[in-house]
Amino acid sequence: MKGFLGVFLRELLIIRKRIVKMLVSFSVSPLLYLIAFGWGIGQKITVEGMNYLSFLIPGLVAMSSMNRSFAISSEINIARFYWKIFEEFQAAPVSNLAIAAGEVLGGILRGLIASAVIVVLALFFGVHLNLGILFFLAVLGNTFAFSSLALITSMLVKSHADQAMLTNFVITPMAFLCGTFFSLKTLPAWAYYTVKMLPLSHATIAIRAAALGKPMPWNALGITFCFGIVFFIAGVWAIRGAQE
Repeated sequence: MKGFLGVFLRELLIIRKRIVKMLVSFSVSPLLYLIAFGWGIGQKITVEGMNYLSFLIPGLVAMSSMNRSFAISSEINIARFYWKIFEEFQAAPVSNLAIAAGEVLGGILRGLIASAVIVVLALFFGVHLNLGILFFLAVLGNTFAFSSLALITSMLVKSHADQAMLTNFVITPMAFLCGTFFSLKTLPAWAYYTVKMLPLSHATIAIRAAALGKPMPWNALGITFCFGIVFFIAGVWAIRGAQE
């Protein structure tokens, strides 16, 4: 327990020191998307029976929370390759489970902050989201899954270049193809079922339903958490493999 708190406390201190810069950086990309797609075309077209702006904002929550949660991989890489802090964690009497839990929780917190930024931005664009417990659970599942995936990749890569390549080939395609900007129903059958195999697709469905006050697709929410559990277990084993 103390080991987990120590790892997580380090993440909290980093966030506290950078909070202003983080809030600004977390808002730039979503704000540009909202201006370009929201004001630009959001009032002129409808998607799945709603105006595009209302459709877009939950997608931005899903995408931004994914990106910011996965970005914990860069922090772990810095701790491993430059400051050697991660090696100190591994040398200390701290279990792999405690290390994984502390790092993943740090990524979850970043994702939740990014989601809160978009919720605030949505108010300025006249969109009010349903911020109930289901919305929180859907965002939590998304951040849990991608923080855990970040833990895996950060243990496997050998350099920042490798991490950047993984982000370009894994995270970026999901950000644009998993229903964040358009309805998956418009895809041809082969593409639809391929994209539905990705975790962000299910997270986006769950977040959008919760944010707009629609019935929760429990299968999508459950699949999102299942991805998170599998990734987290694999992340614990990845830490063990990095020690060998």
